[in-house]
Amino acid sequence: MEKSLVIVESDAKSKTIKKFLGEHFAVKASVGHIKNLPKNRLGVDLTNGFEPEFITIRGRGKILQELKKLAQNSDRVFIATDPDREGEAIAAHLAEEIEPSNARIQRVLFHEITEKAVREAIGNPLTIDPDKVEAQKARRVMDRLVGYQVSPFLWKTIYRGLSAGRVQTVALRLLCEREEQILKFAPREYWTIEAEFRTRGGETFKAKLMKIAGGDADLPDEAGVRRHSEILQGLSYEVSDLKTRELERNPYPPYTTSTLQQDAVRRLSMTTKQIMAVAQQLYEGVDLPEGRVGLISYMRTDSTRLSATAVEEARQVIAEGYGLEYVPAKPRQFSNKKSAQDAHEAIRPTSLNRPPQKIAQYLTPQQKKLYELIWNRFLACQMAAAKFRQTILEVRGGDYLFRTIGTEAVFKGFMQLYEVEEKEAGERNAVPPGVRKSDAVSLKGLDPEQHFTKPPARFNESSLVKELDSLGIGRPSTYALIISILLDRKYAERQARTLVPTELGVTVNGILVRQFPDIFNVGFTAQMEEELDQIESGDKKRLDVLQDFYRPFNEAVTKAMDKKEEIRESLQQEHDEKCPKCGKDLVVKWGRNGRFIACTGYPDCKFTKPLKEDMVETNETCDKCGSPMVVKTGRFGRFLACSRYPDCKSTKPLSTGVPCPAEGCTGTLVEKRSGRGKMFFGCSRYPDCKFATWYRPLAQKCEKCGFPVLEQKVSKKKGEYLQCPQCKATSGEEQAETGPETGS
Repeated sequence: MEKSLVIVESDAKSKTIKKFLGEHFAVKASVGHIKNLPKNRLGVDLTNGFEPEFITIRGRGKILQELKKLAQNSDRVFIATDPDREGEAIAAHLAEEIEPSNARIQRVLFHEITEKAVREAIGNPLTIDPDKVEAQKARRVMDRLVGYQVSPFLWKTIYRGLSAGRVQTVALRLLCEREEQILKFAPREYWTIEAEFRTRGGETFKAKLMKIAGGDADLPDEAGVRRHSEILQGLSYEVSDLKTRELERNPYPPYTTSTLQQDAVRRLSMTTKQIMAVAQQLYEGVDLPEGRVGLISYMRTDSTRLSATAVEEARQVIAEGYGLEYVPAKPRQFSNKKSAQDAHEAIRPTSLNRPPQKIAQYLTPQQKKLYELIWNRFLACQMAAAKFRQTILEVRGGDYLFRTIGTEAVFKGFMQLYEVEEKEAGERNAVPPGVRKSDAVSLKGLDPEQHFTKPPARFNESSLVKELDSLGIGRPSTYALIISILLDRKYAERQARTLVPTELGVTVNGILVRQFPDIFNVGFTAQMEEELDQIESGDKKRLDVLQDFYRPFNEAVTKAMDKKEEIRESLQQEHDEKCPKCGKDLVVKWGRNGRFIACTGYPDCKFTKPLKEDMVETNETCDKCGSPMVVKTGRFGRFLACSRYPDCKSTKPLSTGVPCPAEGCTGTLVEKRSGRGKMFFGCSRYPDCKFATWYRPLAQKCEKCGFPVLEQKVSKKKGEYLQCPQCKATSGEEQAETGPETGS
């Protein structure tokens, strides 16, 4: 009996597939890439067609030897790495290593991890796509050239350890340009007037002032509002127009990688990194009573295409679960954007026999939420349109026109399953049912309200992904990584769910955009993505694309390096003090932990001290020397340090001032950082007391259970509110409704 070897990327996937294929198949994981460019050098031959020097990754040698041995004892080898460019590159490297042991190598693509799909793929093997491998090789070389030639420039101008990336830097530029727009924004005052009218039958309704003497109602100040209000009080009014129209709202397309990330960030409050990790788990397989099976199709796709079989199954489920009126006459098809790669389907459930509620007990909370979102979106995309009746009522008095719009759902259609947000669904102002055109109405009251124009909103993860996708920057599968890099490198930080560039990020962006204006811009980066697609389609050669890229890039790097001393000096700021050790001038410089004060006599004089503006004074004193303690910011966040540093190097965590709520504990809750850099609050007496919380604590007793501490939380629906960590009772929603926006 033939023995075959199937190579996949992950152990989780190998366990799922092994159950489908049985004892005559060995299924092993390569655990991702087996080869990569070397870390300690460029690894690209600039004089020989930009050939990359791929070497075996440290630690992968043992895996590779095992795969070669298994290949020798197998009749056939199926390489089943992920069905994308990255997976094709891994397949090419595996084939290159295994071919001497077994030349019968074939490529299989698993677009979903189900028994039917896996067996069909094994029965219809392919060959490795050389154009796709070339496209991935070009991307890898391009990214290496930028990273390894621009990053050293940053080391020489700011400090060692910084990084630059071809797409990462453009994403940072978007954040910085948006922040600059916000800082430069000058709010403009304007007013609106809402009137309450009464019909002859005694019914009341509200309408907004829209027109004055045929023009838009422009009310720039309170004086104008008072003047118009006096006129409005003396006018008589009638219903000048009343019309009703039927509206339809079609469902959204099924999810692509980009739209899944955007929607899950908004609806589930997950990060893009979490979304992609959980989607990977759902794709690779989850243990169910019938065995381990993949629940969703491949999650890295920018296509909205669905197979005819999947669509027909969806229509049957909709008819049985919701009624025939929810099934449109024809199956819905959705057009892809121009740059979409149509090799994969959209993200969808692999079987409609596994509804979320049926398998919820076998999923983690995050898996359940994401699977349910994907399920609902897929079914909804094949449901009938939602229907609304919209009534537009206009009231005229003299030169003034008021308008109100009422929207009533006539048939929920797809919204029965997939609710759209209120602002997307339309206005809900009530229009009295008895009102008729030409009816006289009386003015009951006026409600003027002051407003100020708002600056553009900061990006959050959802809106940044949407912007990158619409501009053609990067690939949807890389967005989560891009955002993670910006956060990990301290180029950006999260503030109330928004992404805000740090001072370091603004500095890095300013230097790179000034020195490489033609490289780190939206148009050029989008063009590079198009050319990579053209390599994959066979329309362009890798060498031609890289040569066209490298010539101007290399010139820009050379010019920038020639100006590195000038740029470094421009980043230094004069300080009004002299060095206490040698008497020379002090300057403000950049370092790994931010800006600091240093002596211009370096390296002969190595005097440094923290920059005072980066420190916050406190009332606490140093336990060692009695000097005041100050709040500093280091690579792991804020902490307390002695103001006499470096003479005294005493530090301690930053206290919240909230007593630890653990029974019998005398400690206080202090700010801490997890191993992944996320802030939490734990007891100062750790490890004797292990109380901890992810949310900022408040020394306020729970009214329901008496627990001495409440947690400060924020959500999209409630805004800012307080919750008891013990009984989960909440409070503060009413205050939160009128508080500041959370930025979600």
